[in-house]
Amino acid sequence: MKPFNTIAIVGTGLIGGSLALDIKKHKLAQTILGLSRSAHTIATAKRKGIIDKGSQDITLLKDADFIILATPVKTILALAPAIAREIKPTCIVIDVGSTKEKIVVRLSKLFPRFVGCHPLAGSEKRGIENASGNLFMNSVCIITPLTSTDKKALGRVTAFWRTLGARIFFISPQKHDLALSFISHFPHIIAFALINAVPSQYLPIAPNSLRDTTRVASSEPELWADIFLTNRVNLEKTIKIFQENLALFQSAIRRNDKRKLIALLEKAKNKRGILK
Repeated sequence: MKPFNTIAIVGTGLIGGSLALDIKKHKLAQTILGLSRSAHTIATAKRKGIIDKGSQDITLLKDADFIILATPVKTILALAPAIAREIKPTCIVIDVGSTKEKIVVRLSKLFPRFVGCHPLAGSEKRGIENASGNLFMNSVCIITPLTSTDKKALGRVTAFWRTLGARIFFISPQKHDLALSFISHFPHIIAFALINAVPSQYLPIAPNSLRDTTRVASSEPELWADIFLTNRVNLEKTIKIFQENLALFQSAIRRNDKRKLIALLEKAKNKRGILK
């Protein structure tokens, strides 16, 4: 795809830093800017050659042609009005937030060329120190356009993610948030709740299966609290469905019903097999 003159990344952490590395690798920008509230993060990103220039001052964004908002969801919503006052009207703006409806509705009114995005890639780790190239190769990226979304901007954004190796799915913001409540947000709740339920004295003898199941419980609490709260309506429904399924296991165990228990396990095993 045709490179941009200047790409600016707001939030140079794990995702923002990894995007910068891939942008450099694929030569998608002549200049990469990094905006962060942390002077240490900016210095680290520059020292590692991840960005060309960085600042804590929002005026850094005034000449950008393409801006990636890679901060937590509530920070994106809070910063957006100030960013809109600084940038060129022709600038394409995307976000990589984990919930979409609130962001897309609000930011589409602020930025004429806004496209909502959610790359399903990352780690329970955080920070510029953990940024890595090829993070998005063979990952899924969900793009959430509205009928009013600028078509040329949408085309360039789609080409951008495909250049990074992502598989693209186009879903409405509302359907995105419902789907992610099942496949990402609620599994994190399960991991957090499960590790909280295990008595601490048993952790020294825990097998790898517990480590695997609760890996994402090492994720950043403030980040995930914002995700849960901005998708709380869908998550309440998802939690109820899970409770109903958990009750089936509880009932079969209470009644010593091996046949029912095996049926539940077989259903789960077959369904799990759908995942590649």
